[in-house]
Amino acid sequence: MTTGAGAPGAAMPGTAPTETERLLHGAATAGDRDALLDALAGARLFALVARLHADTPGFTPPLPTQPDPANRGRTCVAVLTSGMLPPWHPDWVFEATGLEELVRRWPDGVRWLTVNPGTPYAVTVEAGPGRRRAWLKAHARSGGPQGGRLLTHRTGPLHGPVARGLAVGAHLAVHNGLVWNDLGAAYEGYGTDRARLRNPWGVLNRAAYRETLEALLATRLVGRTYESVLRIRHTLAGRLGRTPTTPEWSAALTDALRRRQSTPPEAAEAHEALRLAVTYEDRFRADGVLGPGERVDTLAAFDHGRAVNVVRLALGARLCDPREAEQAVLRIGALAGQAYGSWAEFSLGYSLARVMHFDEDDPSGVKYGQSLAQHRVLTHDPNSPYRNIAWS
Repeated sequence: MTTGAGAPGAAMPGTAPTETERLLHGAATAGDRDALLDALAGARLFALVARLHADTPGFTPPLPTQPDPANRGRTCVAVLTSGMLPPWHPDWVFEATGLEELVRRWPDGVRWLTVNPGTPYAVTVEAGPGRRRAWLKAHARSGGPQGGRLLTHRTGPLHGPVARGLAVGAHLAVHNGLVWNDLGAAYEGYGTDRARLRNPWGVLNRAAYRETLEALLATRLVGRTYESVLRIRHTLAGRLGRTPTTPEWSAALTDALRRRQSTPPEAAEAHEALRLAVTYEDRFRADGVLGPGERVDTLAAFDHGRAVNVVRLALGARLCDPREAEQAVLRIGALAGQAYGSWAEFSLGYSLARVMHFDEDDPSGVKYGQSLAQHRVLTHDPNSPYRNIAWS
């Protein structure tokens, strides 16, 4: 193993853009090959691809190679970590990869891997057949990049309106183990970003992206029935001066459905929404994240949070540019600020919507556990944007 980390003028570990670069720097400085491979195995790595090649159906471009900056006599496969990606460019994109995929696609005759070449966090790793077997063992130990982590880009937006808008999408970033505060060259990787826009959003082009974004900004996708049922309770609470009991809420809902001349299926759907809201709010209270008498009045956070995700996917898929993405994120942040009074309220709105939305697909309670964990991380971790960015 050779390394460029720790060279004269290199940044210190505390200023690394993300946790990945900090771990690489520490392992390389200590000369700890196993720790270095573990850091790489748990990281998202990115390979540069010409967009023309990435858009060619059925064509898998070869891994990018270049002369080793430290030894011009040898050729290396070159990859970057997320914190070292260059600025967004319309014609050059990045595909996500990892140690296991690198082994599978490794080109003949190349015996070195260089990570973050030309940066303070550069490392060059031996990549002969025996060394690559060690990569697979490291991948097996780590399981690859993990979700459920709060990851921050230290040179990205940390305060102000753009950071606040990006933080609205932090639940999905934590869920997927992605940096929450970045509008750059890649989100999950060009191919993955395009695939995630196709399914579930049905977005194949710029027009469809804009249409989906507007629907999310208008909170048209979170569920009209869910929102109307919560609105009935909110209105009743205003009249009573307190949170209604469940029987009071149910009676008000029945009366509203009768006045609307709702069909039996519509009435059944509305009462099921009420049941789900009561069930999950009670669970939140039992778990200490919703106080007695507190309630969630709107699920708009779910669409706002997903809107940030769609913007970042579209930027990675080259369906918008950084300026468009930033303007969209600013709009999302402003709308979320109008719908809620605090980060905690917003987070509970997002969490309740998610568990209600996926209730039928989650008999084991996995999604509830994930949502509770995300809420706790974002509202309690001292490094969370919800602890460091003013709500308004």
